[in-house]
Amino acid sequence: MTISSLTDEQLVSTIRESNKELYSEIIRRYQNKLVHYLRKFFRDQYELEDVLQEVFIKTYRNLYAFDTEKKFSSWIYRIAHNEAINHIKKNRRSSISLDDQEWELVDDSMNIKDKIDLNIAKEKIEKALIKIKIKYREALILYFFEQKSYDEISDILQIPKSTVGTLIMRGKNMLKELLEEK
Repeated sequence: MTISSLTDEQLVSTIRESNKELYSEIIRRYQNKLVHYLRKFFRDQYELEDVLQEVFIKTYRNLYAFDTEKKFSSWIYRIAHNEAINHIKKNRRSSISLDDQEWELVDDSMNIKDKIDLNIAKEKIEKALIKIKIKYREALILYFFEQKSYDEISDILQIPKSTVGTLIMRGKNMLKELLEEK
C-alpha cells in the first residue's frame, strides 16, 4: 500500500504509530486547501502564511488527540478556523479576500466590460462580507467557497447542523441587503 492510497485517518494512525516523517504528506495534502480557505480571512500573504504555519504546528502537536473514527479534514479545518479567528481578534482587524480562483468563470472570450463588471462585483462582495458578523461570514465561506457540507461545517464550527442552515440563510440575506444598498 502506498502513502498516497492511505486515507487521512490511516495516515494519521501511521504517523502516530511508526513514522513521524509522514507528517509531510499531511502538509502536502492540505497546504493548498488551507491556503485557499485562509485567503478568505487574510489579504496579507505574510499573515496568511503565519496562520497556516501555526495550523500545521498545532495539528502536529495535537495529532494524538485526533479521533481517527472522525473525519480528519473537518478536524484540521477546525484548527485553521480557530487560528484565523484568534489571529483576527488578536490583531483587531477583519480582512477578507476572494482570490482569483473564485472567479474561474472568467475566460478570454469575455469582453473587457464584462471582466470589469465581474471585478467590481468581486470587490463589492469582499466589502460586504467584511461587514457581516463573523459567525455568518464563516458559514458562508465554508459553504459557498469551500463547498463544505452542512455536516462538515457543523464539525468545523462546532455547532448543531440545524444552526448551520440558519447561519447560511441569515448570512445570505445580510449579504444581499448589503449588496443592494446604494
